[in-house]
Amino acid sequence: MNIIMSKYLQFLRKSHNYTQDDLAKKLDISRQAISKWETGTTLPDLGVLLKISKLYGITINDILEPSIQPQRITDFEQISTISEKELREVLRQFDANSLVTALMGASPEANRLCERMFPDIDFEMIRNNIGRIRIETVEDMQSQIIAMINLQAIDRKL
Repeated sequence: MNIIMSKYLQFLRKSHNYTQDDLAKKLDISRQAISKWETGTTLPDLGVLLKISKLYGITINDILEPSIQPQRITDFEQISTISEKELREVLRQFDANSLVTALMGASPEANRLCERMFPDIDFEMIRNNIGRIRIETVEDMQSQIIAMINLQAIDRKL
């Protein structure tokens, strides 16, 4: 499941002041199902997505492909403007291949920052294993990281 979607579902719930139990009752499902969505283990089925969209007054497409408004950054190169603690917290939500993919289109400074923050990751080996990659794939991963940073900033305001 898309990590952005799982965090967005959690954000929607929190922004409406629902606990997982509250939401489960409103949707007539188990709290465990909601927990699985919010951790990215499973996706809600189409019928439940429809209920969620009606509850929050948004479209199913808004849930599947959330549009997160910039709160902190608009460009991947701006990751260096975020505290390392906060950035590490966001980047840990992505696997090493995803992080390295995003860094393949980044400046040497952004690469050094991430390599310093995650010394246990063999960035060079992963780069070599990935090999050539489409720029669209790099840009998509960078966009996901930007969205997660911005979503976290919104979530901290709640």
